[in-house]
Amino acid sequence: MKMMLLLFLLFIVVPIAELYVIIKVAQNTGVFNSILLLILVSFIGAWLVRAQGIGIIQKIKTQLTMGQIPNKELVDGGLVLFAGALMLTPGFITDALGLLLLFPLTRPIFRGLIISRFKQKTLIFGNPNIKERKKNNSRNSFFFYRNDQGRIIDLHADDNGEVHPPESQDD
Repeated sequence: MKMMLLLFLLFIVVPIAELYVIIKVAQNTGVFNSILLLILVSFIGAWLVRAQGIGIIQKIKTQLTMGQIPNKELVDGGLVLFAGALMLTPGFITDALGLLLLFPLTRPIFRGLIISRFKQKTLIFGNPNIKERKKNNSRNSFFFYRNDQGRIIDLHADDNGEVHPPESQDD
């Protein structure tokens, strides 16, 4: 049900709102000026996406060379990528949201929302402290590596390439 509501908002409500805002801006500034403004904002947005993207890539490279995992920078890269898509979409509302995602002062707000959402939805490496709060239903997930019995299942192949059935071993 949530997905249907999201798709409805994305494909019906947002374009209608964009058209309404474009028409209001065109009535106040003129059709030519509003089209020029949309094109100008798209070019400025593309330039900002490029500049912010290069900066984020440099931060990622720096952290990787220092042996650190660039968690924050990877989320920022995704936000800048999404901002670029919004900036190329014609409309003032999507451009405003894209600019909010591009500015380094407002991006941490969105980054915090995304990180907190992922922390609620994932159980990383079977953390025993979270078992009381929520049971993990995503056993096929990348983040879940233990089975219900707490045993590690070892899959291995012979030197000649034959795969043996899994062997169960206790910790």
